[in-house]
Amino acid sequence: MKFTQIVVLLSSSIALAHPFGGKPSQPDSSDGYPYPTKDQLREISWRADGTLSNAPPPAKLGDSSKTAFQALVFGEEFEKAYFSSLLYNVTNNIHGYKSHYRYSKSELVKMLTTVVAQEELHAINAINVLKHFQVPAPLPCKYHFPTTNIDDAFALAESFTMLVVGTLQDVSQTLAINGDNGVVRAIASVIGQEGEQGGFYRSLLGRVPSEKPFLTTSVGAFAFSYIYNNFVVPGSCPFDISIINLPILAKLDVEDASKGFDVKPRDQILTFTSDITGIKNAERLIGGNGDGLFLTYFSGQLLPISEPISNVKWHKGHITFDAFFPFK
Repeated sequence: MKFTQIVVLLSSSIALAHPFGGKPSQPDSSDGYPYPTKDQLREISWRADGTLSNAPPPAKLGDSSKTAFQALVFGEEFEKAYFSSLLYNVTNNIHGYKSHYRYSKSELVKMLTTVVAQEELHAINAINVLKHFQVPAPLPCKYHFPTTNIDDAFALAESFTMLVVGTLQDVSQTLAINGDNGVVRAIASVIGQEGEQGGFYRSLLGRVPSEKPFLTTSVGAFAFSYIYNNFVVPGSCPFDISIINLPILAKLDVEDASKGFDVKPRDQILTFTSDITGIKNAERLIGGNGDGLFLTYFSGQLLPISEPISNVKWHKGHITFDAFFPFK
């Protein structure tokens, strides 16, 4: 069994770890995003090398499908902001972003300009679906981005892009359960587009472009919590976050040098930490020895793999524990 990155679940808490750093990004409305005029939308489409679909809106959308589209908007707005920040750093020769051994500055600027516009169209498409059903759409927040050089920036982009691809599998499943076939083609096209992005970022990093035969699945609450916990500046979202009917789960960090993003390919014991202070239904666990608690791994399309936790240590509501990582 091959894992390149770790997605972990403790009780009901999940996180992918990345430190905060850098200056908060500011929402950019220079092109009218996320509510452009017709002329502004035409300009965005030109930069994106394509347009929104002109198909009629779906006839119906179930409640959980609406929540999925709200979470999709939230994620696409984060991606748009991330790549806008990366484009700014490359364009302005910020230290650490001045060059890449495979591509020139002008080539990177062209690529990133296209990606930013494509992410804008992903978000606008989802916003239009919500607007049709009179469902409030999240607005862009302010974000912290942790990277300080171009290689780390593309490594992080590859990681969250693959998480998005996995989460869109969950969106597709939700749509299927609800019989909401009117938006399936659009979601499938975004899965393919994000997969193209991920393969390109992997190539930039010297990796095999196609990560797995079947990409790792995820669920909406995991991606929503990952973005909110790791990148959103606290208190910066210009909307009530509770409009998205998904839980914000506690962070669970891997205690190694890479924070779980470059685990060595072998069977091993890993150490994890989490702060469960104030987590509903979790405070009863504080001070316990971890009996009955498991760490759960996702990989590809395998059923979830659960391992019991051990060597539990507490500091008030902060837990540290070990769990087996089954590579083979």
